[in-house]
Amino acid sequence: MDKRNFAFDKMNYILLAIGMAVVVVGFILMSGSGSTEEAFNPDIFSARRIKVAPIVCFCGFAFMVYGIMHKPHTASDDKEQLN
Repeated sequence: MDKRNFAFDKMNYILLAIGMAVVVVGFILMSGSGSTEEAFNPDIFSARRIKVAPIVCFCGFAFMVYGIMHKPHTASDDKEQLN
């Protein structure tokens, strides 16, 4: 099978999986119980939910973009570097 026909190589998929895991961690950090009509829960405005979790999610999405844009390393790149 010719590997030149694939857009991504193994490293791209690994980077995408890491980025997706970071996004999932961000959403887990964002989760928690909410307020009801009977009781107000001040935890909905915690720094973890308002600041940290969205930053973690953004970093995960940015890492996924890097994983998509990462150019696969090929044997022809090695030959060009030697010349």
